[in-house]
Amino acid sequence: MMSGHTKKLVNEVSQCVQESLEGLVAVQPGLCMLQGYPVVIREDINELKAASKVTLLSAGGSGHEPSHAGFVGRGMLSAAVAGAVFTSPPPQSILTAIHAIGHGNPAGTLLIVKNYTGDRLNFGIAAERAKAEGLKVAMVIVGEDCALMSPDKSAQRRGLCGTVLIHKIAGAMAERGECLEDIKRVVENVIQAMGTMGVCLYPCSVPGSGPSFKLGRSEVEIGLGIHGEAGIQRQEISPARELVASLVKNILKSLIAVKSVVLVINNLGGTSNLELTLVAKCAIECLQASGVVVLRAFCGTFMTSLEMAGVSITCVKCEGDSPVLKYLDDETYAPAWPRVCVSKTSGHATNDIPAMKVESQTSSETIDQGQPLPADVQKCVVDALVSACKALCEKETELNQLDSGCGDGDCGSTMKRGADGILEWFSSHQMQRLTASQIAVQLAESSESKMGGSSGALYSIFFLAAATELRKGQAFPDLVRALGTAASAISDYGGASAGDRTMLDPLFAAHSILSESSSASIQQQLQDAAKAAEEASLKTASMKAQAGRASYVSSDQTEGRQDAGASAVACWIRAVADSYVL
Repeated sequence: MMSGHTKKLVNEVSQCVQESLEGLVAVQPGLCMLQGYPVVIREDINELKAASKVTLLSAGGSGHEPSHAGFVGRGMLSAAVAGAVFTSPPPQSILTAIHAIGHGNPAGTLLIVKNYTGDRLNFGIAAERAKAEGLKVAMVIVGEDCALMSPDKSAQRRGLCGTVLIHKIAGAMAERGECLEDIKRVVENVIQAMGTMGVCLYPCSVPGSGPSFKLGRSEVEIGLGIHGEAGIQRQEISPARELVASLVKNILKSLIAVKSVVLVINNLGGTSNLELTLVAKCAIECLQASGVVVLRAFCGTFMTSLEMAGVSITCVKCEGDSPVLKYLDDETYAPAWPRVCVSKTSGHATNDIPAMKVESQTSSETIDQGQPLPADVQKCVVDALVSACKALCEKETELNQLDSGCGDGDCGSTMKRGADGILEWFSSHQMQRLTASQIAVQLAESSESKMGGSSGALYSIFFLAAATELRKGQAFPDLVRALGTAASAISDYGGASAGDRTMLDPLFAAHSILSESSSASIQQQLQDAAKAAEEASLKTASMKAQAGRASYVSSDQTEGRQDAGASAVACWIRAVADSYVL
């Protein structure tokens, strides 16, 4: 172990996640792993699908154990995907898990995602790919962090321990045979009625590294997340009743007019049981003193940040006759849920891990792609896309300069990598006849694999959502509809809206023009849309950033400067408009 690194009971750092999952499966009956993937899945998944019950998938970086794999089992999750420590799993692992639990299941699959950019984007890519293959998929995003309550969205609420309650409620509803739409509606209402806040006494450390931040001997950190990051406030330690009262007060303030709650006291990883149940007592007394009835109380280790010493408190605003209570009370065999005790030995040695093989389903195997575009139309579309790619390559330096004040200064380079990848693909497929949907899927794959980062994920989601729409038709009105759907998908998964100073501003502006009833030629409509996109991009220079990386820096860094992502969109829309001739 190198100097400065904390001590961990691991073999090789690079293998600790895989070995941990294998150990979980070895000691828990009813669980297995997908061959070649960090995915824990129910052994009875085929029976579950045959019963036409909704399947549930969650995922996230490792280091939060027992979340998420510890909550796989009847009455909770159908499967869980693990990434590297504090790192969202890649889209392909998520998509493979969706195939395993969703293929052949008409009831559909619900994806439960914590509100972090990496999770949202990687799940978004996988979800859009699954939809493009014809699978029924819905997604909910959990964000209940009371420490981040910015009214202007500059800091969105993170997903914390409340995510586990969503696993339990959705799992019970699925086990009862309720439909995907009803499950999604109920848990989204619960998310809006939920608040979490935590306190840390000692930080955690990622295997192979030192502590994630430093605290003084008598200091505690208030309002922290679950990825080793510091909180929003640092103060001197005080008696537990005072710290707990402060947390509870902030939670109740965020929920407004609370009469009764479901309470969760969560160990962030390194807190003793003596302290944990003492905190539970303080929390219950504090709530009761505030006139709030505690309908249910759960105390244990649910969502950790490795060995961080501290606790989080979650409250869910809930009436005494709410069906949510029966869902929480329903039986589950998920090993980490506190009301279940799995005492039966599994009989699996650690070198004989039960595994399930899943055959990946490609879109060409599962979906009728329809008729290829007419040759002249395909040439027109490809020429327009090639012009767009070349325009982005030429704009590399300008986009990097725009990005330098609030990002890595690499927006132009990122866009150029994606454009070069698309140009390379078109060059090698010149004679192949394609549908509009197939072209959009390839644009998505090039965006994800060549661009990388958040931009690659966002454009991948954009093109995958467009591909799904274009399977319904590929005339010009269908292209317009696909543009709107694709822009909305970026908004849904990325969390931004029109007016937030992002790439969405020119996208929505162009779509608005194209959606208007017009007798003008297609060429003229595209010219009008390009002009609207350019004007929207220019306006971002005077807008306050409310989403994306720019929202984390001082407005002085962005004032008078166009958003780089918006400028890139305006660039390629203009290139398409100028080159489109049919």
